[in-house]
Amino acid sequence: MTANQQPDLTHEALAGCGARLRAAREAAGLSIDDVAARLHMPARVVRSLENEDWSRLGAPVFVRGQVRSYSRLLGLTTAPLMDALTVGQIEPTKLVSRTHIPQAQWWAEQIGRRLVYIVLTLSLVIPVWVATRQHLAGTAEGVAALDTPADPAAPAEREIDRTPRTVVASMAPVAASGQPAAAVSTVPGAEIVLRTSGKTWLEVVAIDGSTLAKELLPAGAERRYAASQVRRMTIGNASAVALESRGRPVDALANARANVARFEVSSDGSLVASN
Repeated sequence: MTANQQPDLTHEALAGCGARLRAAREAAGLSIDDVAARLHMPARVVRSLENEDWSRLGAPVFVRGQVRSYSRLLGLTTAPLMDALTVGQIEPTKLVSRTHIPQAQWWAEQIGRRLVYIVLTLSLVIPVWVATRQHLAGTAEGVAALDTPADPAAPAEREIDRTPRTVVASMAPVAASGQPAAAVSTVPGAEIVLRTSGKTWLEVVAIDGSTLAKELLPAGAERRYAASQVRRMTIGNASAVALESRGRPVDALANARANVARFEVSSDGSLVASN
């Protein structure tokens, strides 16, 4: 080694990592864009390496890898560059506990959350369970009515025959012998008419407490009852029923519970929802 080379070597040893890379690139006749294209990295990263602006390059492990790739491209020895690299060593992230929750408080919070979930679940499940029980109970009563051999229309016919005969005897005794009892009937406006569009369970109770009807009606069925003979009605599957009272339609679903509607007949012959 000559005396003329000693100052240059000393200057090179004192030079920073970025300055060495820049000097080697310029000596090789390469531009920053050329280096960026060969290393497949953005040009701003190359500038940051030469300017030793490590804060723009991310973690130290990435900086060392980029410096190593740059030095190999320029044919430099990587060990001196790694020694001259002033980027800090990689240190694991320190986890600092901000708050400390006592174990009793932690258990209380966990139990509180679970109780909230249980209450929410019960608030959804119980109404569905009650509605299902009511619907199944109504269906079971309708099926049991199908097995009854008695004619449910017989009490209604006897009750209808009884009332017209009383009216004829008191108001028109002369015409009673010439007119059949059925000729004096309730006017259409005082009738209760029920039509079904699906299977429907029906129970009709007379004024004296006897059962006028208790049956499971198919779709397309129609039933008519004199309002003066009916005390109350219970209709299952109310959504499949078209109901009329005194010639006006009645919304069976308006006060239905679990698709079961219950009505009572008022003194003027109109239907009133019953709980």
